[in-house]
Amino acid sequence: MLPTTMRFNQGLGLISLLHFPLLLSSLSSSSFSSFPPLVGAKSFRSSMASSPAPANPSPPVAKKVEHRMELFGDVRIDNYYWLRDDSRSDPEVLSYLRQENSYTDSIMSGTKKLESELFSEIRARIKEDDVTAPLRKGPYYYYERTLEGKEYVQHCRRPLPHSQAQVPPSVNDVMPTGDDSPEHVILDENLKAQEHDYYSIGAFEVSPNHKLVAYAEDTKGDEIYTVRVIDAETGALVGETLTGTTSYVEWAGDSALVYITMDAILRPDKDVQLFSNHLVVCEREDGLPKIIIYGLPEVGEPLKRLEGGKAVEFLDPTYSAYPSESEFSSSILRFSYSSMKTPRSVYDYDMKTGISVLKKIEPVLGGFDVSRYVTERKWANAQDGTQIPLSIVYRKDLVKLDGSDPLLLYGYGSYEVCIDPSFQTARLSLLDRGFIYAIAHIRGGGEMGRRWYENGKLLKKKNTFTDFIACAEYLIAEKYCSKERLCINGRSAGGLLMGAVLNMRPDLFKAVVAGVPFVDVVTTMLDPTIPLTTAEWEEWGDPRKEEFYFYMKSYSPVDNVKAQNYPHILVTAGLNDPRVMYSEPAKFVAKLREMKTDDNILLFKCELGAGHFSKSGRFEKLQEDAFTFAFLLKALNMIQA
Repeated sequence: MLPTTMRFNQGLGLISLLHFPLLLSSLSSSSFSSFPPLVGAKSFRSSMASSPAPANPSPPVAKKVEHRMELFGDVRIDNYYWLRDDSRSDPEVLSYLRQENSYTDSIMSGTKKLESELFSEIRARIKEDDVTAPLRKGPYYYYERTLEGKEYVQHCRRPLPHSQAQVPPSVNDVMPTGDDSPEHVILDENLKAQEHDYYSIGAFEVSPNHKLVAYAEDTKGDEIYTVRVIDAETGALVGETLTGTTSYVEWAGDSALVYITMDAILRPDKDVQLFSNHLVVCEREDGLPKIIIYGLPEVGEPLKRLEGGKAVEFLDPTYSAYPSESEFSSSILRFSYSSMKTPRSVYDYDMKTGISVLKKIEPVLGGFDVSRYVTERKWANAQDGTQIPLSIVYRKDLVKLDGSDPLLLYGYGSYEVCIDPSFQTARLSLLDRGFIYAIAHIRGGGEMGRRWYENGKLLKKKNTFTDFIACAEYLIAEKYCSKERLCINGRSAGGLLMGAVLNMRPDLFKAVVAGVPFVDVVTTMLDPTIPLTTAEWEEWGDPRKEEFYFYMKSYSPVDNVKAQNYPHILVTAGLNDPRVMYSEPAKFVAKLREMKTDDNILLFKCELGAGHFSKSGRFEKLQEDAFTFAFLLKALNMIQA
């Protein structure tokens, strides 16, 4: 969508950058959202109580307060509705969340040694002092630097020596590092983060003349951003600070900034790459990404049709590839590539000659050998005969492929999001313990085109869940694993997937990790005061209409918990989460505790100082991976004394 100028408070305002006008521009409302609804505006930060764990801990029991909801002659009783507190400050609610965290700590106390070992080995694979592949923009190279022991990045640049600045860019360019090209740290996130429990920069944009930088920061995890403009050389603040914005920030010339505001319930009230001589088109074929380069006619000649496109070639059977930031006037395309066994690699591609030059490959320390790992692409049959693609990776010298191997299956399947198989360093800690890892590219995602998405949304949403079950059954039938060795994982809308398949086929899985799960679908979609609810009707449907109400109720995880055996379950949440309010997973866990008939582990871990994407520091995120892996190993009885 193109920016549209409007009057102030409806879109147009003048904010001074010294003597420069700053243009506030609104974009027309987008129907696409990559995650479930934003929920709640005010946040509360609190540290977790550190009371000692009891010798034989009992799970917390949430009190029951009847909340009656009636529509279309149907009555729903929510005994845990009281857990929703938009202010995040109710002492009783916070006390309950702390009890759940303490119970989780108690149950997992025996895995602390393993968790520490996992964290150490994951961290040891990371080259802590490193730089990203420098990108030439005008007279500078821009890049990010990480420092040993530091959680956050530095945003840096180096000027080109005058003699090199006059030479057109080439794929063979190398950033100079001599005295005539000194490094300048524009912004150090580590310094900014010192005053906050959570810190994330969602945008870092340099003005076309390289004199100013606009960045958007979130200090709570609630995805409400503050935009600041600084002098690129001195770091001094320029002009006014903008509050209550999204992270969408772009320069429109050297003195105007385009950004997107939020309305009162946190909705943005507003996803081809063009070069001067080329057009880069991102396509998909059989669910895999493709990058096609087309030459454009000379200036003044009309473009009659796109023809003679040249595809960039990739090696792995299943992979992730996408263009990244490049200069408009250049003939060089920068793109990133990885697979589930190939670390993230940055290439510069000469669109005139077709030559690719590797500029940077993510270093993986600790003896990583790509030849030990195998990636595969398989297809499972859905209930209606549709072929569902699967991406699989494992270490070939450790797995037996006789049904005895542990397997972790990941799924998402919403918002037309493509879950392309990419490399994750932390995942090696599972693969090197004999795990197989698989991604189910189920309907509701966008991997196989628009129809793939449309057949997994609204009144066809259940295809997402049955597709995932079909993938699990395929993996068992083909002896990648067994029911007793199958673990599953999903976050956000993927957490809804976890909740739905848990209720539908609890016998099929040994352990489940549901991250910030969107599990209270009907109640949330009936509340237009919750951020983004009305926009989300295009994804899930409007339950104020009878057909959608009963369809959504038939799969909504909270509404379908029943008295039956469930697998081992770990549920996570973030108190400041604006997308899936913490109370949804909290209610889901409380109802599971009330109804389930087994003695399997059920844990709820709520981060009291984070949001939808959990903690912000790079090592803090590794700690969360270590905790999750320890839970899976405990559930599968794979922890050695």
